Amino acid sequence: QVQLVESGGGLVQPGGSLRLSCAASGRIGSIYDMGWYRQAPGKQRELVALINSDGRTNYEDSVEDRFAISRDNAKNTVSLQMNSLKPEDTAVYYCNADIRLSLTESRRNYWGQGTQVTVSS
Repeated sequence: QVQLVESGGGLVQPGGSLRLSCAASGRIGSIYDMGWYRQAPGKQRELVALINSDGRTNYEDSVEDRFAISRDNAKNTVSLQMNSLKPEDTAVYYCNADIRLSLTESRRNYWGQGTQVTVSS
């Protein structure tokens, strides 16, 4: 089984910073895209940032100048550095990864359990 475990959420004041981390473990063959999504109360889950296995990144417009996604392919981890946080960044943040367990199996999408980020004074 594959598990994605997030860490690093919490309460921060507006303008502050947080770093989220996610580690994938289990019987992993290859990891393709890794990303972070978020879901605020009453809203749909949305993509925040995506990074492919070559390191190319894609960001949601409102975070592009404030957040930075990175990954360590050797450790099967993905991180999200969040700076200049705003109250509207408050949400549950989910790690996501596209993983192939072996060459004979299809790629599947996996989710972490989510970590709460609250931006408030």
